[in-house]
Amino acid sequence: MSSRLLSWRELPGAPVITEGGSSIRYKTGNWRALKPILDSNKCIKCLLCWFYCPEPAIIRREDDSVEIDYNYCKGCGICAHECPVKAITMVEEG
Repeated sequence: MSSRLLSWRELPGAPVITEGGSSIRYKTGNWRALKPILDSNKCIKCLLCWFYCPEPAIIRREDDSVEIDYNYCKGCGICAHECPVKAITMVEEG
């Protein structure tokens, strides 16, 4: 048996994205083991959490305040890590 890695052309079929923006229909929040909790009193509206969030889980309001959309948050914790004033803490999903 060969130990050579398969090229991308040799890999078995995978899901196909047939239209842009379709991921918004697939709520991924139930994948989460840790949940970000935002303390809006500590938030300085720097928007780093919104900028770094890899999903559409941080919602930016007109006044630059933010809200977490738990339908799409996978609990990666990047928002909490990037927050300079520690306004977001990660807690176990319960």
